[in-house]
Amino acid sequence: MVSCSLERLEEKIKAFSKFGDTGRGGVTRYSLSKEAIDARNEFKRRMEALGATVVTDDMANMYATVTGTENLPAIMSGSHLDSVKQGGNYDGVLGVLAAMEVVETMVKENIPHRHPITVVVWTNEEGARFEPAMMSSGVICGKFEKEAMLASEAKDAPGYTFGEALEKSGFVGDIANRMSPEKYSALVELHIEQGPVLEREGLDIGVVEGVCGMINYEFTFRGQAGHAGTTPMKYRKDALYAAVRTIQYLHDRLDTLDGRLVYTTGKISAHPNIHTIIPEEVRFTLDARHQDPEVIRQVLEIIGSIPPEVEKCEVTYKEAWSRKTVRFTPELVDFVEKSAEDYGYTHMRMFSGPGHDAQYVADVIPTAMIFVPSVGGHSHCELEYTPVENCLKGANVLLKTLLYIDQRY
Repeated sequence: MVSCSLERLEEKIKAFSKFGDTGRGGVTRYSLSKEAIDARNEFKRRMEALGATVVTDDMANMYATVTGTENLPAIMSGSHLDSVKQGGNYDGVLGVLAAMEVVETMVKENIPHRHPITVVVWTNEEGARFEPAMMSSGVICGKFEKEAMLASEAKDAPGYTFGEALEKSGFVGDIANRMSPEKYSALVELHIEQGPVLEREGLDIGVVEGVCGMINYEFTFRGQAGHAGTTPMKYRKDALYAAVRTIQYLHDRLDTLDGRLVYTTGKISAHPNIHTIIPEEVRFTLDARHQDPEVIRQVLEIIGSIPPEVEKCEVTYKEAWSRKTVRFTPELVDFVEKSAEDYGYTHMRMFSGPGHDAQYVADVIPTAMIFVPSVGGHSHCELEYTPVENCLKGANVLLKTLLYIDQRY
């Protein structure tokens, strides 16, 4: 059975790891930074050397296309080249590199395909410098207003906007080049799992059925500041103590729900945050994710059961943001699973906890995703690593999946 090249894929991973190299095994490659522009130019150079035509749209999304034997809508694959601060060499970029390797294999092995094949690079997936994440796929898929996104300011440079960075990049193209259902028939995105499950289970491939729905709530506790040495415990309105009691309550109740539910208190602040003063106001967030809307409803029910006063402190909460569960196209998911079976790779069906550009694209064209293991479950850090042998297995599954789509769409 045809296989992509381990040596070529490894060379690609090493080559792109130089763009934004931190010197500690990872990269900092913010969207549209010099490092990201260098990576884009290298992508363009390599794809044109394979005979691809490379164009960009008005959000600087890149589309590198090799022709098929028939005049049909193209099949897409790819991901993003930008990273978080001190991120790894696999999140996002592996999806681009694997798609590049698949196209190179098709070209060099003369594998016939009816549809054109397009390798896509989405702009500003991470949202690490300009918020929000998945910005440019979101704009072209109707999730965000373009003008609002262009006005997004850099976290490290107030007043410097994404629109200015976009114009400066040299990659702004024609709005007519945007992905659309008339021009593209399907998308398959390969990505690292970013979690420990595949490695712990000893499996090669994750067959991704969709992206988990999630909610993010912010809680506020208001008490009364006072001197830490003079206020008796029974008279206190300690906002931090009230918050701690509530966090414990949430954990105890949420742990009774489905074991696939994940939830996190990732942000907490205390005011005035002075060691000799009783905390007057405390805020914390709760992020909860699950693929079943019924479980998310139960989470909301538990949140709603929190009383308006805890330990003599006022309690309020509000939704910060949320997303509904996204389910990928069943036929394409089946193609991914069949492709893994064709190669004899061990696999399991699973849902993604993190978001991906593919979740927005899924509203426009048929979509699927492939996961490969992450060693130790590490991601968004310099420890992020997937052995090249696992990367190759993912690339092979991607190759076969695209060929199944090519035959049947």
